[in-house]
Amino acid sequence: MKQLLLLSKLVVSAALAAVVPASAVQAATPPGIFVIATQIGEFTTLDPSEIYELVPSEYVANTYERLVQIDLHDPSKFDGKIAQSWSVSPDGLSYTFKLRPGLTFHSGNPVTADDAVWSLQRTVLLGKGPAGVLADLGLTKDNVAERIKKIDDRTLTLQTDRKYAPSFVLNVLSAGPGSILDRKLVLSHEQNADFGSAWLRTNDAGSGPYKLVKWTPNESLVLQRFDAYRSPYPMKRIVLRHVPEASAQRLLLENGDADAARNLSPDSLASLAKAGKIKVASWPASALLYLSLNAKNPNLAKPEVQQAMKWLVDYDGIQRNIVSTTYKVHQSFVPDGFLGQLDVNPYRLNVAKAKALLAKAGLPNGFDVTMDMPNDYPFIEIAQALQANFAQGGIKVKLIPGDAKQAIGKYRARQHDIFIGEWSSDYMDPNSNARGFAWNPDNSDQSKYKMLAWRNSWNIPQLTDETEAALVEPVPAQRAKRYQALQQQVLDQSPFIIMFEKVVQVATRPGVVGPEVGPINDLTSYRTLKK
Repeated sequence: MKQLLLLSKLVVSAALAAVVPASAVQAATPPGIFVIATQIGEFTTLDPSEIYELVPSEYVANTYERLVQIDLHDPSKFDGKIAQSWSVSPDGLSYTFKLRPGLTFHSGNPVTADDAVWSLQRTVLLGKGPAGVLADLGLTKDNVAERIKKIDDRTLTLQTDRKYAPSFVLNVLSAGPGSILDRKLVLSHEQNADFGSAWLRTNDAGSGPYKLVKWTPNESLVLQRFDAYRSPYPMKRIVLRHVPEASAQRLLLENGDADAARNLSPDSLASLAKAGKIKVASWPASALLYLSLNAKNPNLAKPEVQQAMKWLVDYDGIQRNIVSTTYKVHQSFVPDGFLGQLDVNPYRLNVAKAKALLAKAGLPNGFDVTMDMPNDYPFIEIAQALQANFAQGGIKVKLIPGDAKQAIGKYRARQHDIFIGEWSSDYMDPNSNARGFAWNPDNSDQSKYKMLAWRNSWNIPQLTDETEAALVEPVPAQRAKRYQALQQQVLDQSPFIIMFEKVVQVATRPGVVGPEVGPINDLTSYRTLKK
């Protein structure tokens, strides 16, 4: 199949909206149909209460709606989607949502409070990966029936386990696990008390701007515009075509058989853009690539060593030579576009400063240490560059590559010296990252809170308290300042060397406008598509 993709032309039939081999050369895809060459191999289900992967989250974002959605241009604000308005009780524990009138699901069924209540409860009761997002509001299988209730056909309430910042609660509800499903339709296909999960793995029960036509695993996903949507999107059909090879994606784009490509190689992007054959749009994503230094290692526990290692990284050189189009230098733990982002990158390669700090730590000749990493791009290539960087300060690093599960498993068990990996946000709220990098309520080996600071044996009671305070701060501007202060402290002294933020690049043909890509995938929108 891979060879066939390289040897044959692919065209889109306007009638079928599917990609098929053909010998005739196509100047462009048919009007009203937008074809995206991408990788959809990670699709295993279409159920929003089970999807926890990147590209499937994009599908959910365009076929389902949540109560609210964050404003990408101002992360302190939220837009009502299924909810027309909302309010918070004086004690900060109860949220009341009033639904928009006249909304319908793709089936034609009306959207009611029963659907919203049942959908949120369903995600928790199924207990799949996405349930962990709603669990951040204190929702569990035991309490969700009491915590989320219908008041009338257009009103529901949600009660949290404690007082949070309203922006945090709304951010959680705006993520994919908060998608609202057609209760009547899904339950009509329920089998063995599975909440309709088996049926929903290959079907659609949403109310979003697009509805499912067909999903063929490892081949294509076809969506049709939902014309009853309150503001219909411009493209009649969307085809996500699974094209795993970057070279095949390039061929489709050049020949007009795809309008956009999501996974072109840096060389292809550069050469095609220079030749005027494509346009490239770049979007920051919430994935951060970072180093963790385990404080169980007495050398790595020293603040001067942690600082020295931050000054030994050639951030610009690694970005330019290894990840030129896929990552940008970013040294703080809140990604771009989030509330409270700190737009500073104070560290750069400075061997003299690093050596002075190592001498101050009593290690003028450096030391030996190991580094674990997943055995794939770009971790191996970056680790090799870091090995050379640290050697300039006398720090001799032995690289230990392993498959991702093995490397991450060792990291989660606190058995590493240094680990290089990636952290992605679950929802577009700074707490999703602060809880990882600046929160550790129990540093014991028996802790039930095994986030990033814990994994590196970093005992931080003060920062933990400050992270908790930021979580409940009700005023967005003040909340932003709290997270900026937290980031500055982690920059100044911590076992984390945050190096890069991921960059998503979408290549399109001339005259074509591609999707709006959000910092997290379930905010990627097809409303901007144009050709």
